[in-house]
Amino acid sequence: MSKLRPASSVDSLVRRGSILSLLTLASRILGLAREIVKARLLGTSALSDSFSVAFMIPNLFRRLFAEGSIAAAFIPTFKEYLLTDGREKTREFLSSIFTFLSFFVSLAVMAGIILTPFIVSIFGMKEFDETVFLTRLMFPFLAFISIAALFQGILNSLHIFAPSGLAPILLNIAIILCSYALGSFMENPARAMAAGVLVGGFLEAAIQFPFVIKKIRFSFFTGLAQAMKNPGTRKVLKLIIPTIVGMAAYQLNDLVSTALAGNAGEGIVSSLQYSLRLQELFLGVFAVSIGTVLLPDLAEFAKSGNWESYNERLISAIDIIALITIPVTFFSLAQGERLIRLLFQNHTFDANSVGLTLACFRFHMPGLFFIALNRILAPAFYAQSDSKSPTIAGVISFAVNMLTAAILVFPLKGTGIALALTLASAVNTALLLAFLRRNSQIAVARALKSALVYSFKLALFSCAAAVPLIYLDSRFAALFEGRGKFLGLFLPLCTGAFIYGVLGIALLLISGDRQVQGIVRIIRRKRGKS
Repeated sequence: MSKLRPASSVDSLVRRGSILSLLTLASRILGLAREIVKARLLGTSALSDSFSVAFMIPNLFRRLFAEGSIAAAFIPTFKEYLLTDGREKTREFLSSIFTFLSFFVSLAVMAGIILTPFIVSIFGMKEFDETVFLTRLMFPFLAFISIAALFQGILNSLHIFAPSGLAPILLNIAIILCSYALGSFMENPARAMAAGVLVGGFLEAAIQFPFVIKKIRFSFFTGLAQAMKNPGTRKVLKLIIPTIVGMAAYQLNDLVSTALAGNAGEGIVSSLQYSLRLQELFLGVFAVSIGTVLLPDLAEFAKSGNWESYNERLISAIDIIALITIPVTFFSLAQGERLIRLLFQNHTFDANSVGLTLACFRFHMPGLFFIALNRILAPAFYAQSDSKSPTIAGVISFAVNMLTAAILVFPLKGTGIALALTLASAVNTALLLAFLRRNSQIAVARALKSALVYSFKLALFSCAAAVPLIYLDSRFAALFEGRGKFLGLFLPLCTGAFIYGVLGIALLLISGDRQVQGIVRIIRRKRGKS
């Protein structure tokens, strides 16, 4: 095998994912800003728990019926239409799938609004009536975001990623602006934030609509009977059924965890959500973008039988995920308290809130690598139109999470729930790797060996970079103690990140790291063109 191939695969992934990565990072930062606004307005109060649960419920169904299904079933099917069928059949397929999705999601929204009191009763909320009101207010978000997910699937299949990256940015901006603009007109800040969710969901679909129409024109609606008879719709439904089961198991992790947290004490639900928001910020730096860019490529390679390119692209993606998540995990564990205090602490988010969130964060972050890796391994199955294997892995990992969380929540409260999620994510990764071995064309052993060796090297380098950071950090922080957030928290955090980053990159360059060399080549080419 040529040594240039992995590097060229790195070049391709980084180059095509760079714009989406920046947009995703912006979205995660704004999502964090949204949580800061929430912390400022609601803290870890019972009302904050109500909003967290109310937003989680339609979000759970969104991930179940929209994003997960689009990735698993729609993109490989649509990619096949683009490669083998004419424009007319492709347009008929799109009209059929849009009609079916609109009809199904409308029924789901109506059923959700009716069943909200029963669903909310599972969580043991102190503010039961308010939670019911907020959930019903936000349930139509499911309809908007499902259409947005379909638009995203269409554009991603055509290798257009920027509009999809802009969509969640608009959602977060809408929530932040509505929180303040509508706060004085509503009974409490949580309702203003809920209104922002609806506005943001609509904008997520609206921003992508012009790009879809420009690239591929089709009649959005057709007869429901005709939509159900379309071969593409039937193929998508065939793939979706096991996907929904698997996604249901995965999303039930959130449901079970939140239900256990709601009964474990006030503030536990919110502290877990704040911790997960930080984890998602790190996850969104590049991991989400790599998974999004990877699926259409793997689907094309699998459909054309180009397994060598498939393997190279998959191995490069796994190595890039390790390069991002492992150093970030070590740094965040060392600087977690300062980061949480800087972002969230205020008069409503007090020292107790910091302690609750930090405890969860320390057990969430070790799972970052596994969660990111699962974002890469799942598309490897979807590209082969195999939705059953991730389903089985999801069901088993859900069982592990549910059992572990139920055991650990009482002695450890929020930290037990966070630890359970990390363990379940690791189990899911192991199962996905085992199931990939059933396809002899996929170089799983080579990928696993590469991942283990590379991860071990990154862990060693991260530890080495952290040693001087720990020594210098406490001394530098003492100089600015008691001088406000900017001087007392922000400057020491940035200084530590700079020292850690410089040392880590230096060690990687000295070792001749091929992933970093690939990124350096891209930067040099861009400078040469400018």
